[in-house]
Amino acid sequence: MNNIFRLDGDVAVVTGGTGELGGLMAEALAAFGAKVAVLGRSEERGRARVLRISDAGGQANFYAADVMHRQSLTEVKNNISKELGTPTILINAAGGNRPDATLPPGSNFCDLPLEAWQGVFDLNLVGGVLIPSQVFGRDMLTAGRGTIINIASMSGIIPLSRVVAYSAAKAAVINLTMFLAREWATKGIRVNAISPGFFPADQNRKLLFKEDGSYTERGGQIIGHTPMNRFGEARELAGVVVWLASQRAASFVTGQNIAVDGGFASVTI
Repeated sequence: MNNIFRLDGDVAVVTGGTGELGGLMAEALAAFGAKVAVLGRSEERGRARVLRISDAGGQANFYAADVMHRQSLTEVKNNISKELGTPTILINAAGGNRPDATLPPGSNFCDLPLEAWQGVFDLNLVGGVLIPSQVFGRDMLTAGRGTIINIASMSGIIPLSRVVAYSAAKAAVINLTMFLAREWATKGIRVNAISPGFFPADQNRKLLFKEDGSYTERGGQIIGHTPMNRFGEARELAGVVVWLASQRAASFVTGQNIAVDGGFASVTI
C-alpha cells in the first residue's frame, strides 16, 4: 500500500501542459515517478515547466504541439516514444473559451455566432479530447494498457450562464469519456474525467477578481454558491490526478467524472 500511487515506469503525456492547471498536473505525475511529456504551443512556458520538474528531481521533456492537427500530434507522439518511451497515461488538459462565444449580460442566445460555437467545440472536444485520444489511444490499445484523464468542467455538469458554448462542449467531454470507458474497458484502458470547480488562472482571473483583489459580481456569486467559501488552488487537483493515473490505486475506476469543486455541485438553490 505504501507504493500504491507510484508511477515509476509510466510515460505521461499532458496536453495543455503549459497552462496553470495542466502544468501542475504534469508536476504531480513527475513527482510520483512518471516520465512526463509536456505538450503546448508556448515553448517559453513549456520549457519553464520542464525546468521546474527537473529541479524537483523529476524527468520531463517539452514538445511543441497543436492538438487540432492530427499529423503534427502523431509526429510528436513518435518523438515521445523514442525519447521517453511509449505513453501509458494521457491527460487531456487542453481547452478554453473565447470571448465571442460568451453571451454578454442581456444578450440574445439567438445572436451567438456559429463560428464561435464551433471554435469552442473544436478546442475542447475535437482537439481537447477526440484527436489526442485517437492518436495516443492507438498505441495504448496495441499495448493493452493505459489510462486517459479528460479535464472537463463544473459547467459541463451545471450549465453556467453566459458561457453556453463552453458548458455544452464540456458536457460533451463528459459524455465522450463515458463512451470511451465503455468501449475500451476490456482493452486494458481506463478513461475518466475530472471536473474542476473554480480555479483562478490567467484566462479567468479578470472574470473573478477586480484590480484591487476584491471579487467581481460573478466571483462573489460563485463564492456564495461554494460551501467551502473559497476558490480552488491548482495544487488541489494533484491528488485526484495521481489517483486516477495509478493503475494500482484506481484499477477498477473507469467512466467516472470526479468533481473537485469545494462542494459547488451540491448546492441546488
